[in-house]
Amino acid sequence: MNIELEEAGSHGRYSVTVEGHTAEMTYSRSSPHLIIIDHTAVPDALRGKGVGQALAAHAIEAARKGGWKIIPLCPFMRAQTLRHAEWQDVVQR
Repeated sequence: MNIELEEAGSHGRYSVTVEGHTAEMTYSRSSPHLIIIDHTAVPDALRGKGVGQALAAHAIEAARKGGWKIIPLCPFMRAQTLRHAEWQDVVQR
């Protein structure tokens, strides 16, 4: 999947288009070393295809590369971080 990043000021968005449908994960940067993931939206047509999981994994890898932590405010991202113990190095509760 080709996940794209859009940033404007302190707000950002990861998005991916699959089969003509776009899924997204949005965040706010509260400091240079901390982002708050606040929303994930996956269209019904893409549910069960791993699109949300791909967005979450992409955010985790971006945090590792960028040296920042993630606060998973979004219920989907929060659930994903609880399922993946290997992500805890970049998750702040």
